[in-house]
Amino acid sequence: MPSVALDSAIRHLDDARTTPELVRATQAICALEDPAAAPTLIKVLGYNNPAVAAVATQGLIALGRAIVPTLLMSLDAQNYGARAWVVRVIAALRDPRGLELLDRALQADIAPSVRRAATRGLAELDLVGSTAPADLSRCYLALFRAARDDEWVVRYAAAYGLERRLSLTPPPEPLADRGCALLQELSEECRENVKVVRLRAQLALQRLSIG
Repeated sequence: MPSVALDSAIRHLDDARTTPELVRATQAICALEDPAAAPTLIKVLGYNNPAVAAVATQGLIALGRAIVPTLLMSLDAQNYGARAWVVRVIAALRDPRGLELLDRALQADIAPSVRRAATRGLAELDLVGSTAPADLSRCYLALFRAARDDEWVVRYAAAYGLERRLSLTPPPEPLADRGCALLQELSEECRENVKVVRLRAQLALQRLSIG
């Protein structure tokens, strides 16, 4: 049940018409740090206003992992901008319950910005507990797909993601070997035609003391 303060803040948001007004109203909602504000902040992500969405994103992240179930049910199939922001929130929270959503977004989403955000999220997931081995394998397989994505921004994120995961949670040897091989491919001019991706993969290999 929303509090009186949250109800008032939401009314101010509904009355806002300009970007500065929307930003101030969203900041006021975030300042309450009320988990009941999550649906409203998620709605704000769909306004297609980056300044307002950035504020709402930080507010959602501040609410913590308790809002993950709400986030997982909130993806807007018609609004790729809102999907990208939601994926960023889930990625920032590093909650392993987001694995399926991030994997699905990477496989099926048509928007490169969403696939890029999902790839970075996979790199940061806190994969611990009884399901960790299976989850870790699924995470690596998703990053392998990202390394072969048609969009260079996703491949760039995959280079970062593979470095991050290999340095944090090395998988069984076959997966580790495949991850290193894909980084090597991304670092080679004959296989990767975007220089910034090659440079990022080369940096990953250097940091991992490979190649």
